[in-house]
Amino acid sequence: MSNNNKEYLAQRQLKGGTAGWLLLAGLGVSYVISGDFAGWNFGIAEAGWGGFAIAAVLMAIMYLTLVLSLAEMSAAIPAAGGGYSFARQAMGPAGGYLTGLAVLIEYALAPAAIVIFIGSAVEALTGFNGPWVYALFYLAFVGIHLAGVGEALKVMMVISGLAVLAIIATAVVLVANFDASNLFDVAVTDAAGASDFLPLGWYGVWAALPFAMWLFLAVEGVPLAAEEAKDPAKDVPKGIIGAMLFLLFTALLVVVLVPGAGGAQAMGSSAVPLVDALNVTGNTSLATAVNILGLAGLVASFFSIIYGYSRLVFALSRAGYLPRSLSITTERKVPARALIVPAIFGFVVSLSGEGDLILAMAVVGATVSYALMALSHIMLRIKQPDLVRPYKTPGGMITSGVALVLSLIALTGVYAFDPRAFLYTVVLFFIGAAYYFGYSAKHLVTKSADEEFAMLADAEADLAASN
Repeated sequence: MSNNNKEYLAQRQLKGGTAGWLLLAGLGVSYVISGDFAGWNFGIAEAGWGGFAIAAVLMAIMYLTLVLSLAEMSAAIPAAGGGYSFARQAMGPAGGYLTGLAVLIEYALAPAAIVIFIGSAVEALTGFNGPWVYALFYLAFVGIHLAGVGEALKVMMVISGLAVLAIIATAVVLVANFDASNLFDVAVTDAAGASDFLPLGWYGVWAALPFAMWLFLAVEGVPLAAEEAKDPAKDVPKGIIGAMLFLLFTALLVVVLVPGAGGAQAMGSSAVPLVDALNVTGNTSLATAVNILGLAGLVASFFSIIYGYSRLVFALSRAGYLPRSLSITTERKVPARALIVPAIFGFVVSLSGEGDLILAMAVVGATVSYALMALSHIMLRIKQPDLVRPYKTPGGMITSGVALVLSLIALTGVYAFDPRAFLYTVVLFFIGAAYYFGYSAKHLVTKSADEEFAMLADAEADLAASN
């Protein structure tokens, strides 16, 4: 490796050996946990409880098959770019960039939506809301990340632990108030296929898919921590699968018990379904506590997705897809500019106040990236059968094929719910693609994924020798 390359990578090093599998599983839960508190329930308004239950099962299958595919690729290709790194290995620079762009749209927009919801929660508790609240949360949590990855992940574990406690406490109390008839109190319409179980027909199931995704959205970000894991080949697969299994459990709790106690009709339009279900059943003291801890859930997801986008921007920048200055790390091995620049973008977007629209746009980016990541798994199995795979996906290409088909169906579901979100996201894709094909494709640091990984391995060996 040339001295220029050594110097380039020396300025772009993350702190390895920071996260074991349990911390990575905590990161996966933290990415998602706010979705258990609110958002998913609007799918009941689109489809009734039965229709939403079908949508939730389909999205659970999509995420589980995707996670099992990602577990294999993250063990074989343990790089900070996550899905981008896998797609680059499978589909070359253009495929890698477009996958990274899709994930970046999801991860840059999601905090902007979440900070709007945080503002609403803060207003309910204190009376304050608006741009100053958004700015304060961005400044505080970007600041914690700048202190170092180990410190940041430990803070995140505590916050998400409080949120999980609130969900389990709510479930324990609501079990005693569960009544199956509450699940089917939505009036039957004259829509095609409508019944007591599907009061808004089959179209409702389609439109409910994006809301079902909120129960798992962003768990795919665990591999973004690969370069900071203690043993990436073992820790990342265990972490992401562990997170997914736990999220399946919490999703089952909220989807069944909250409308089963509070009524599907009422929960379908609630801004705070767990709190409202507790109030309806007379558990007002716990409802107040859960209202406060619901803010912890929002903060946990906000905090961890900031971590995720910073590692993705770092990886795309280090490879030359984005401006190279964004991947320079501090003495604490933190990619400061990759934290700050997207935070400024997210803050500006949050000023629109359109939380639901922004989150729907993030879902479009997510579903496109899922399709490309699932396709990457299939292509890597075909093109590189001899690639060392410390973990192998059960079911192989059939599993990733299921993820691919369901992700494309979920993508159309966003269009069924909100065509604006679909079209606005397409515009962002065109802008990002124009930047790549017009400029960065000619300025990549390496010609192939293998070349980049070889450079990184040499840099890590040099770093270990110098220490």
